[in-house]
Amino acid sequence: MFTAPIASMNTEAAPSGLLQLIWLASPALPIGGFSYSEGLEAAIEHGWVHDADSSTAWVVDQLHLTQSRGDMAVIGQAIPAWQNGDVERLKALNQWVMATRESAEMRLQTEQMGRSLLDWLRNLQQASEAQLSCCAQLPTTYPLALALALSLAPVPLEQALQAYAFGWAENMTQAALKAVPLGQSAGQRMLARLAREIPLAVQTALQLTDDERQAFSPMLAILSARHETQYSRIFRS
Repeated sequence: MFTAPIASMNTEAAPSGLLQLIWLASPALPIGGFSYSEGLEAAIEHGWVHDADSSTAWVVDQLHLTQSRGDMAVIGQAIPAWQNGDVERLKALNQWVMATRESAEMRLQTEQMGRSLLDWLRNLQQASEAQLSCCAQLPTTYPLALALALSLAPVPLEQALQAYAFGWAENMTQAALKAVPLGQSAGQRMLARLAREIPLAVQTALQLTDDERQAFSPMLAILSARHETQYSRIFRS
């Protein structure tokens, strides 16, 4: 358990829970999410993603097959663990995330974004010293760091996961716009489809137990490994 009280999300007057979620989901958050495509660029290189329809299908599949069953489920379980100061639970969830990163690029992404988000929390004094000390013992992956940030926002768990999912969807849409490439209207249609799919993905994530969480996407892992040596690329994954 933490020896220090749970921190609020700021040092003076807290913004509303909605504003905190918008802030955390914003592409302007300086954690580097815009620099990763999570295998999408490699799928484009191999011709599997080549237009608006195939881009949308790819991202929707990834939302349901990898995000909702893996990282979103972890975040949903880690938020109450942060609020309750359950260090052992947080360590177990963090270890599971690390074990699911099947390529060097995937591991790099979760570690780098986790460190950057913790730096953001530290710089804005939005987490307690006890929480930051716990993070230093892990090292913290991005899902665990984001769960910490979301745990400080006074919002229902479902809304916290919706904010995460939309932020992820926006980053993936921007990756498709740059790498396929697609136009802005196509990107908005993709986001509209993802916005309709996100509630179901959130409900799936919230219902999963430890035994039901999974990260089985072998072709994504293969694409990520191939991306490491891809001749021409824009993104880091």
